[in-house]
Amino acid sequence: MTVDGTRLTKRYVSWDRDEPLREWTALRLVHRHEPDLAPEPLDADLTADPPTVTMSLLPGEPLSGGLGTAQSLALGAALTRLWGIPHDELAEAWPWSDDLGFARRLTEGPRPDNVIAAAAYDAAVSWWDGPDPELLSRPPAATVIGHRDPNLPNYLWDGNRVRIVDFEDAAVSDRAMELAVLSEHLSLRTTDTEAFCARFDVDGNRLRAGRRLWAMFWLRLVLTEGRSAHRNPPGTVKAQAIRLLDLLRA
Repeated sequence: MTVDGTRLTKRYVSWDRDEPLREWTALRLVHRHEPDLAPEPLDADLTADPPTVTMSLLPGEPLSGGLGTAQSLALGAALTRLWGIPHDELAEAWPWSDDLGFARRLTEGPRPDNVIAAAAYDAAVSWWDGPDPELLSRPPAATVIGHRDPNLPNYLWDGNRVRIVDFEDAAVSDRAMELAVLSEHLSLRTTDTEAFCARFDVDGNRLRAGRRLWAMFWLRLVLTEGRSAHRNPPGTVKAQAIRLLDLLRA
């Protein structure tokens, strides 16, 4: 990313999932209906190599750590505004599809050597014989714009409100699944996500099933040696395996 005054230009390192077009489409939708919720889309060169999207630079500091009450309320308000935006344009380009493939990344991969991670893996394999996969395979009654990347630094806090950035993973989703994605993101481990989710009127069964799915996804990620592996503190694999086991036993 490069900043020129009040303009920020994002150059994408990969675009096999239409990341630049997803971000450009989502930013235009948000700006049309909630112009102060996300960066204003200014320009795009989607056929360049690499593709670029230029947007306005927003005020605020990235959220981090455990959220205070004011920050938590502001984040909930920002997500509620996002979910209220009409999203036909996004749905036409990328129709709703289930997220079961993210769970398969764990259960179709190798069984871990770590004892606790192996137990979580075995429990995840058994999960496929339960009711959750069938529930999550059914289209939700109502869909929303899904931010899909609830890393806390993607929410900017100006002391009064939260604005949202980074829409390259934007997709058609539903409120319960978006709360599940957020609850299981590693950046929110010190946040009381149970209390946060309790503010929203969503299907509890779908939320719980979604949390299990995304916990599986994160276990596979922390088991895999990748470019972000160095960011994970010691004990991350064990902690994530225990979290998954707790969710599957709930």
